[in-house]
Amino acid sequence: MGGAGGLTEDLVLGINDHIKDAVVDVRERGSESVEEGEEEREMVPPRGPTSSSSGVSIHRSSSRPQLDLSGAAIQGNFEEKDPTILLPNQSDDIYHLALDIGGSLIKLVYFSRHEDRPLNDRRKKSIKERFGISNGNRRSYPILGGRLHFVKFETHKINECLDFIHSKQLHWGGLDPHQWTSEAPNNENAIIKATGGGAYKFADLFKDRLGVSLDKEDEMDCLVAGANFLLKAIRHEAFTHMEGQKEFVQIDHNDLFPYLLVNIGSGVSMIKVDGDGKFQRVSGTNVGGGTYWGLGRLLTKCKSFDELLELSQRGDNRTIDMLVGDIYGGMDYSKIGLSASTIASSFGKAISENKELEDYRPEDISLSLLRMISYNIGQIAYLNALRFGLKRIFFGGFFIRGHAYTMDTISFAVQFWSNGEAQAMFLRHEGFLGALGAFMSYEKHGLDDLMVHQLVERFPMGAPYTGGNIHGPPLGDLNEKISWMEKFVRKGTEIIAPVPMAPPGTTGLGGFEVPSSKGDTLRSDASALNVGVLHLVPTLEVFPLLSDPKTYEPNTIDLSDHSELEYWFTVLSEHLPDLVDKAVASEGGTDDAKRRGDAFAHYWIRLMEEPAAYGKFGLANLLELREECLREFQFVDAYRSIKQRENEASLAVLPDLLMEIDSMSKETRLLTLIEGVLAANIFDWGSRACVDLYHKGTIIEIYRMSRDKMRRPWRVDDFDMFKERMLGSGENNRPCPYKRALLFVDNSGADIVLGMLPLARELLRCGTEVVLVANSLPALNDVTAMELPDIVAEAAKHCDILRRAAEAGGLLVDAMNIQDGSKESSSVPLMVVENGCGSPCIDFRQVSSELAAAAKEADLIILEGMGRALHTNFNARFKCDALKLAMVKNQRLAEKLIKGNIYDCICRYEPAR
Repeated sequence: MGGAGGLTEDLVLGINDHIKDAVVDVRERGSESVEEGEEEREMVPPRGPTSSSSGVSIHRSSSRPQLDLSGAAIQGNFEEKDPTILLPNQSDDIYHLALDIGGSLIKLVYFSRHEDRPLNDRRKKSIKERFGISNGNRRSYPILGGRLHFVKFETHKINECLDFIHSKQLHWGGLDPHQWTSEAPNNENAIIKATGGGAYKFADLFKDRLGVSLDKEDEMDCLVAGANFLLKAIRHEAFTHMEGQKEFVQIDHNDLFPYLLVNIGSGVSMIKVDGDGKFQRVSGTNVGGGTYWGLGRLLTKCKSFDELLELSQRGDNRTIDMLVGDIYGGMDYSKIGLSASTIASSFGKAISENKELEDYRPEDISLSLLRMISYNIGQIAYLNALRFGLKRIFFGGFFIRGHAYTMDTISFAVQFWSNGEAQAMFLRHEGFLGALGAFMSYEKHGLDDLMVHQLVERFPMGAPYTGGNIHGPPLGDLNEKISWMEKFVRKGTEIIAPVPMAPPGTTGLGGFEVPSSKGDTLRSDASALNVGVLHLVPTLEVFPLLSDPKTYEPNTIDLSDHSELEYWFTVLSEHLPDLVDKAVASEGGTDDAKRRGDAFAHYWIRLMEEPAAYGKFGLANLLELREECLREFQFVDAYRSIKQRENEASLAVLPDLLMEIDSMSKETRLLTLIEGVLAANIFDWGSRACVDLYHKGTIIEIYRMSRDKMRRPWRVDDFDMFKERMLGSGENNRPCPYKRALLFVDNSGADIVLGMLPLARELLRCGTEVVLVANSLPALNDVTAMELPDIVAEAAKHCDILRRAAEAGGLLVDAMNIQDGSKESSSVPLMVVENGCGSPCIDFRQVSSELAAAAKEADLIILEGMGRALHTNFNARFKCDALKLAMVKNQRLAEKLIKGNIYDCICRYEPAR
């Protein structure tokens, strides 16, 4: 998962300890590699440090790039935020930057390394040993983690692009490490991959300004390689766009080829793609983005491409275009399938009217010109698809720029001429195909082996985009983000970009009487072209117990329904002030924290204007986006103090609860435990209803009140099925059938301590191994995998069952600093693994490798809480038995999913499929 916005002092010290441990390990093992299980290789002699901004390099071996930590150290002050970690002995580097330099725009794709947190965690080491996860397995991964960034500059502002590259030291990424010196890298042999005509035109400038050579890659090779990678590796990369409606399309990798790739830059290339590296340019046209910008600049005096697109949003092409209705007295020509609103002749009215250029509105000219060029590109593309029998056409290139009118026009042309048999599809990374392909042309980076589950798209704030211009490079510094946000809020600056939001207002596109993609107000984030930073996390895997990963959909609430989106946005907005208060309090309530809290709130509202910018969007994505926004403004754990207080209060009464439970018969005990889980799940700071309850009583009072009301039958009540599976029926007292249970836990406090831990204890008593699965990163008041060992350790002081199981699972070694954790225990183990995410929900298409390993022997899954069992996975099916437990804390969710009411309970048991 992505970091939370800068290394804390503890994390820095932890990483440094890991480096020291690794260096000592290398010295003790001689020629053996740092990573366990790796092949022996010759040690590389020490070299001087580098100032590379990535801080971490990759070793090139005969298989995959590997990390050489020998001689590593942190550069500079330990107090410094995000200090550079020097790897002087690294024998190879993963290249950082590739360029596509076109006639209008320069597109950059660059890579940055990251390490999320220290790796010398005894708990993680114990888990790896138990589940057979060796560090040596990492040699099967292409990289150890990082980020792919996407940035663009106008070509005539190439000096700004060069300044940006220099400021991030990206041009040092292509250095041969053998050229490093003790002071600074020697740029003489540095090489950057580049494609596009500018790779030739500006080669000398790059050499003079940055001291690097441009290694020129074939433009068509790069376009196809970039498109193939995106369509295979990025979920919801492709989408259709008709009548203002965006619909994401998941491409079957086995059915991707052949397709037609239409790249619309200054000109247009049409490429038939038959496979990886198999393609031919079959057609093209010189009437493309350059034509639109060139003619538009002459006719409207606009100073930028985006300004011209902005004008089109306010245009009415009927004043210039000759429509079918103009020729036939307002009538359709139905015999040949033409509506009255179909454009018969672009700019046709200008022939017969006695007007000069200045008599026409620039807005109308811009729209007419946009329609003319887009429609013809769509028609030519379809004719070429027809020529080769292709049903699927992908459109890319910076001409489109996420502009709804452009996409609607192209889509209509393809649909019209194909009678609906062919489909136009667009790519969210439409303008970066060439740059991405050039980046992938570096040898042995391994990106082409990444799978969709290893890529996570995140939502950082980009550069401010006002008046049709991008103001500076992407905002990286927190103070820059807050300063710009404050300026935006204080001055009420209208942020504009070419994506419409308002109702339609013009006619003229064939078949559309009133195109629904027309609007006067433009979106703020289209300058990013619906592109986020791609976090490359090779340790994410598909959950192996999913019944059918191909059809699995985590979200139960689809926000493509505007009314649904509006409702949930309102709910979360009402909760926002309380969340901001908690976040600010978690940082000590300082003036800086308040400033960041205000900025977070405004940024969150801004992002909500177009939540589907990063792909198909459901309620789970909305909740995850909120957590990402908090981390963007360095609120690492907004509920830290609340969680600690609730854990202490719950642990104080746990011994009495366990004594009460132990006095019951098996059957009564099992029912009481399930009631306890449901009752304790009410403690959820993500719920408005729960927040209101907290003002009416203490945590224990609320728990007891809730448990007293847990009388059956519940709204969804499969308890009897679960009881029979656990205890048998009649006189048959067979032992518990489960070998290993995965318990996906939810909230801190009463939820985990008084609800899930007693249930885990019962399974342990029955001889079932128990794995507590918790978040990797904080989200609301959810308990994390880093916090759980301490909670278990405290609970174990009052319970022999938990103590023996925790010892067997290696938890007490890490939580209580017991050094001798190697002695064997006859108890079944209680373990903790992280799920790989930092959200109240869970997407089983992307879980941690340790969870995937733990799941291989599991035969029972228990999903607890609204986020994991209702917002997501209510309809998910698994290869093993599954129990879904939750209290519903939202009336709308209750009505939609279970036709019930708030505080209804879910006990859904599903046998293995």
